[in-house]
Order: sequence, then C-alpha cells, then structure tokens
Amino acid sequence: MPHSDRDAGSNFSSVPVIDYALLSSPETRPLFIAQLRHALINVGFLYLLNPPVDPFDLSYIPKLFALPPEEKERIRMVHSPHFLGYSRLGAELTKGKVDRREQFDFATPHETRWEEGKDVPEYWRLWGPSQWPEESLIPGFHAAFERYLTQVQALSYNFISLLSEAFGLAPDALNYFYDTDEKMQHRAKVVQYPVVTDADEDDQGVGPHYDAGFLTFLLQATPHKGLQVQNLSGQWIDAPPIPNTFVVNIGKALEFATQGLARATSHRVLSPKATPGEPTTPRYSVPFFQNISLDVKLTEKVLEFPPEILKLKKGRGEVAATESVNFTEFDREPSGQVGLIGRVKSHPDVAQKHYPHLFKRYFPDGLPKVSSAY
Repeated sequence: MPHSDRDAGSNFSSVPVIDYALLSSPETRPLFIAQLRHALINVGFLYLLNPPVDPFDLSYIPKLFALPPEEKERIRMVHSPHFLGYSRLGAELTKGKVDRREQFDFATPHETRWEEGKDVPEYWRLWGPSQWPEESLIPGFHAAFERYLTQVQALSYNFISLLSEAFGLAPDALNYFYDTDEKMQHRAKVVQYPVVTDADEDDQGVGPHYDAGFLTFLLQATPHKGLQVQNLSGQWIDAPPIPNTFVVNIGKALEFATQGLARATSHRVLSPKATPGEPTTPRYSVPFFQNISLDVKLTEKVLEFPPEILKLKKGRGEVAATESVNFTEFDREPSGQVGLIGRVKSHPDVAQKHYPHLFKRYFPDGLPKVSSAY
C-alpha cells in the first residue's frame, strides 16, 4: 500500500493513505488531522480509506457506455446549457493532444436560477438539471447514482470542516465559500478510457492539468493503473487503485482561497495499453467535483492562519517543474464566471448553441475540430 514519504522532506514519491476510521476515536483523531495536514500542504493528493459512502454498483458503468448510439445522441452535452450529458471519444484535448476518453457528465439535483430576460448573472445558467438515460434502457441507474452523489456530497462538506481543523481554523471557517443547499450543485463524471491497442498510438487519457474547484473525490472503478501525480521536482508518481478508497485532491480555487497553503497538484491519466498480464478491458473512473458558490469572489475573504501552520508552508519548497496550466481568473472573477469560461473553452459546440456571444469571443474563427480547456 502506498505511504507518504516523509524522509524525503516536503517532496513526495507516493500518495499518502489516510484511514477515515481514525476519526471514530478521540485517541486516534489527532493522528488523522496530522496526516491530513501533511497531505494538504505537501502533496495535494491523498487516498481516503474507508470513506462513509455506500459502494456504488459498478455494474452500471459498462451498461452506460453500451447504450445505443441514438440514446447517447439524445442526451449529448450539446443539448444542455448546463454542460451536462454525453461526450464522445476524442472530443476534447489537453496541451494540444487529444484526450482518449468517453464520458457522461451528471450533477446533484438543482433547478437553475437563471431566467432569460432577467437581470441575473449569466453564469447562474451553468447549473441545472442533468440529462439522464431512459430508465427502461438502464433500470435503476438514475436513482442509484443520485443516491451515491448525495452521499459523496455530504462527505465533501464534512471533509471541508476537517480541512479547516487541520489548518488551525474554526470548523465553519470555510462556510463563507458555499451557498445554502438549494443554491448549490456539484458535478460528477463517469469516464471510460478505452484500451490502446496500437503501440504507436498516444496513450493520453487526460493530459496534465489542475482541477479548478475546491475538492475532487475520485472513485477508481477498475484495477488499471493510469492516474499519475506530479511531485515538486516534476516527476510523475503513480496513484494506482486501492480498494475501498477515494483519491482526494485539491483544486486551484482552494489553493487560491488558502493563499497557497493547500496545494493544488498537477496530474494526468494514461489510457490502458494492451500489455501481456494487464487487463484488456477499459479503465473506468468516477470523479466527483465539489463546487463553491457561483457568486463568491475568492479575493474578498482573507483567512487568518496560525503562525505554526504558515511555517509549514514555508518549509514545503517550490514546485520546480509542472506541465499543467494555472487558472488565473480567480483573482478577478466570481467563481461561476471562472467555471463558465472553462466550460466554454472545453465544449465550444455547447457554447455555440447556448452562449453564442461567449463562443464568438473565444472562437472568432468558428468551431474548432476539437476543443481544449488548457
């Protein structure tokens, strides 16, 4: 099992594993908080072992990708102003290279607050109802996946309070960045990375990137390796699947909100290759992205950390090399606008249909063959 490499100083050669069960006892809770603090500041990634979430029935995932082409077309993302729905293989690229993944975007239940003709922010339109497959084609999936998302949502809010405690803040110190429940929505993907059968074919599942929001909770649903995390010296570190864990990582918004104390870490995914002894089935993963309020501006809240916590940041060292692109809009735009800009760049076909003025701003030469957020 991977472990944190404390002997190497603030750099890391593996992703730490933290057992949620440590929170069940007053004697072991401080150990959990100390391990969490180390992971947040020095790594930006961790495995959360024994999370309080019922296992999701993974048999739904291959059924989802086996839906008839006409059903995938019916719920294709281009039909949703909320950027929710199906995306075909190879529709996106990162760092100028095609991402080899097929995916469905879903979200927690939400009724959009945006109304055409009303004087409200356009980015409110970013959140709204998911597009779901017909119940008869994949019975039980809608209810099962929404139940799963609701549980991960609850875990993500609890984790934010634990993060506050690890940073020496009051448990509710980060509540400022969230709205009331009915005004919040969190997103998830169900992703398939097909097997690369040609030795000369590129294996980029998703190129090097940062996540934009506060927290990501990733379920690695198959035993394939593929997820890699970039350490301070620029080396790519494997983060292979571990049973009964989520991989949790820090997004750029949380890094910004904590003045760099929480560390967002560059990461990528390699698609599985047809190799003797390795699984020949696709790699499946289910990332959950915890959002913050659409209206919040990260520059308007300055958190005050204890001196002993800030000292830990100073001892971390600087990132020597990274292949990911930073998010820069957080220093001047509301969170919702940052998210909308990212989605428009990632999915110009959706923007062309639902946000034509933004489409013209970012794609003055018309619809590109493939889209890119980075």
